[in-house]
Amino acid sequence: MIKILAFAGSSRKESFNKKLIKIAAQGAEAAGAKVTLIDLVDYDIPLFNEDLEKEQGMPEKVREFKALLDQHDAFLIASPEYNGAFSPLLKNALDWASRSEGENDSALRVFKGKPVVIMSTSPGQLGGIRGLVFLRMLLANFGMIVLPEQLCIPFASKAFDETGALLDSKQQQGVLNLGITLAKFA
Repeated sequence: MIKILAFAGSSRKESFNKKLIKIAAQGAEAAGAKVTLIDLVDYDIPLFNEDLEKEQGMPEKVREFKALLDQHDAFLIASPEYNGAFSPLLKNALDWASRSEGENDSALRVFKGKPVVIMSTSPGQLGGIRGLVFLRMLLANFGMIVLPEQLCIPFASKAFDETGALLDSKQQQGVLNLGITLAKFA
């Protein structure tokens, strides 16, 4: 069974991107994948700092996050857009996870060759697409297979109902299809 790790690059409790990733995860599960949905807030990862890494090694929470990445075959990632880029929370977590832990651990090992689907939602009219450009580039540089399918849902504050589903049925199906596509590809 394909194992997919799903997470959003947002720290807000009521994050629109956390709602979005849950929908995509439902699609992947419907296609037969086993999905692990995590919240990056549960991984209290310090700001990346090579001096800290040299003095103390990789923080335990980073090891836990990196182990999850390693244990999964593919990823679903939703990211808010902050000033035209993806979130600093997501960048920091990915930067730490990209590090090697000694001679027997190659850098980027947990990413290379794994498929990923990215998505975004934002209160603005572009839905976070500018941030996905940079995220797509970073993940490709990590050696990941970034699938061309992606969605950006605009006007996020008006897009979801009280259960976390998208009000627009076409958008809802489109996000479900992101999960289905990843599960089938993986």
